[in-house]
Amino acid sequence: MKKVLSILLVLVLCFGTCMAFAGCGETTTGTDKADVKVGFIFLHDENSTYDKNFMDAAKAACEEMGVEYAQKTQIPESNKCYDAAVELIEVDGCNVIFADSFGHESFLMDAAKDYPDVEFCHATGTQAHTAGLSNFHNAFASIYEGRFLAGVAAGMKLNEMIDAGKITADQAKMGYVGAFTFAEVMSGYTSFYLGAKSICPTVTMDVKFTGSWYDEQLEKEAAQALIQGGCVLISQHADSMGAPTACETAGVPNVSYNGSTIAACPNTFIVSSRINWAPYFKHMITCVQEGKDIELDWTGTIETESVLLTDVNEAVAAEGTVAKIEEVKAKLLDGSINVFDTATFTVGGETLTSYMADVDFDAAYEKDTEVIEDGVFYESKWRSAPYFDLEIDGITLLDRNYG
Repeated sequence: MKKVLSILLVLVLCFGTCMAFAGCGETTTGTDKADVKVGFIFLHDENSTYDKNFMDAAKAACEEMGVEYAQKTQIPESNKCYDAAVELIEVDGCNVIFADSFGHESFLMDAAKDYPDVEFCHATGTQAHTAGLSNFHNAFASIYEGRFLAGVAAGMKLNEMIDAGKITADQAKMGYVGAFTFAEVMSGYTSFYLGAKSICPTVTMDVKFTGSWYDEQLEKEAAQALIQGGCVLISQHADSMGAPTACETAGVPNVSYNGSTIAACPNTFIVSSRINWAPYFKHMITCVQEGKDIELDWTGTIETESVLLTDVNEAVAAEGTVAKIEEVKAKLLDGSINVFDTATFTVGGETLTSYMADVDFDAAYEKDTEVIEDGVFYESKWRSAPYFDLEIDGITLLDRNYG
């Protein structure tokens, strides 16, 4: 009897896990738990904060689910991604493949066409919902909400600096180190800025791009240039410790990304936002175990615990930051605050009432979908990967040659 009850409990838990994420798709042919093995393809290694975030989640999810996994690191956005996928399938015996970088997508799709019995999942991609491949899937999360909350912490710090007489209100200028002028980066720095602006109305922001997801020297130099240009707080969407360490050296407050940098930067780190990929990894494994289709395009949220903030470093953060973040988070959850509320920003001095975004992939990158409804630019509603690419007032792009 105990054995029967244990089996029933496992089945209930597996069913509950799948339902918690808006449900897997239709039932196909089940795969025994012991037969699931996941292969992970990472752009860099654990020295990249971006890739380490994926690696930690992969390890935690697979160990919790009791499945085997293998990984390939330092896989560039080239045909080497296809080769890595093939090796994970044919040599390591993986029947689920996950790749973590935008530029991996086309090569992973080629592998999906050649191995129709293997499930391929991909982060930050744009093509799965229109590609017509039942075994190719995209996933992302509403990280713009996490960036907004991190921006709230930044705004609190700016106000503290103004109140203490360290800067004047018109000197509340932030700097942002970005990799490329992709929508993913633009959505991130804009949501961060809007979070700060909701607390410190006089804030402005300069953005410098490096043209690389991971280049510690370039990221450090970009942060240094921003600081020299009068930026009193720095954040980033780039994957190394370059910007945080530049801030620590200069004594400038920093909001990092993809994990806490408090160990290396105890005197400047405030908070970090990140996507927690463990819920998605568990979800895709559960779907394969139960023989159900993985959604073509999946978006994690604060509610699914896919969007997280690290603990606030209260030694650096302004007093009351933790409480304020919780207050704003509750309003994001109940819908009383929307990150891209068009009443909170202008473009060329005008409030937008309509905008066509490039949601459905095509070679010409044509704008195809109306994304403003009832005064809100709805990010990640029509596709999980970001498509916010507006240049709003208050943010100055110092370079435009990376896109």
